[in-house]
This record gives sequence, C-alpha cells and structure tokens, in this order.
Amino acid sequence: MKRIFVLGLFAALFMCANAQETAVKKAPKPMSELAKPYDESLDGMKQIADAVAKAKAEGKMVMCQVGGNWCKWCLWFADFITTDEDVKAVVDANYEYIHVNFSPKNKNEKAFEFFGNPKLGYPFFVVIDAEGKLEGVYESACLEEGQGYSKEKVMEFFMAHAPKHECCGHHAEGKECAHKAQPEMQCGHCKMHQLK
Repeated sequence: MKRIFVLGLFAALFMCANAQETAVKKAPKPMSELAKPYDESLDGMKQIADAVAKAKAEGKMVMCQVGGNWCKWCLWFADFITTDEDVKAVVDANYEYIHVNFSPKNKNEKAFEFFGNPKLGYPFFVVIDAEGKLEGVYESACLEEGQGYSKEKVMEFFMAHAPKHECCGHHAEGKECAHKAQPEMQCGHCKMHQLK
C-alpha cells in the first residue's frame, strides 16, 4: 500500500512538473525579445513581385503576413513559425514567406489595394499563387490559442493553402509519390515527408 502511495505521489509530481514546463513554453515572449521582421522602407508590391518570381521558380505559393513591428500578435506569429521546427519545415517547403508592413510611416496602399482593402485585425494573411493571382485573404484570430497560436490550427492552415504538387498529387492522402524512382523530380513537400 505504501509503495502504491509513493508511486502515485511520484506520478502526480511528474505531471505537475510537465504542466509547468508546458505553461512556460506557451508563455509569449515580451516584444523587446522578439525579432522585428517588418521593414517600413520596403514597397509591398515590389516584395510581392519578387516573392512571386521566386515562388514560380521553386513551385511554391506566396504567403504575405501583413502587419507591423508595433503589433505583438504579428511578432508572436513570426516568432512561432520560425522557432517551431514542424511549422517552419512546412512553411519553407511550400511558401515564399514575406512580411508586408502597415504602419503610419508606410501604409503600403498599393499592396492593400491589391489585397482588396480588407478590414481585418493584424496580422492577416494573403495567399498568392506562382502566377501572381490573389488566392485569398485570411484573418489570424482563428489560429489563436490563449496568449499564442495553436500549432494544430496553424499547420492545418498552411497545408490547406500549400501548392498542389503535380509530381504526386496524393501526398496529402499519404499515398506514395509518383516519382518514387526519380527523386530529382520530387517536389519539396514530398522530399520533406520522405515520400520516396
């Protein structure tokens, strides 16, 4: 009986320690410790044109994260997608990712006109295909969880807007890549998930 009590106590302590560690991981960093990815000096339309050219060459989509260095949720999201290895891998394999600034100093009015002048909170996301066609504008509130972002929701969001890869067409369903025998023909997504 004493042994069961000691084991139960040990398990309870382990769970409390684990819960505290998880809480620490989810606590957002102060703004002073976060990278400032938005450059007020950049022309948003030039950023988009450059990203579209790269996306076309690499078979990717363009993802614009619109906001500013004044926005804590913008900085938290930028930090989240660069520090979570799984999310970063999906972003790197599927997107040319850019930060389009909005601030009193540079409102990027031409870019906002291209986006359809959305009335959304910040950050918001704009998906553009490799031909430069606007695919959609999306809010970020649905990706939030507590004082941060839900990894599951963010991963679903990025996978839902990833390019449709001609090399296999079935990777989302877990089927084998059609270019199994020709790895040099595989898209970045298939290589990332080792669907060989």
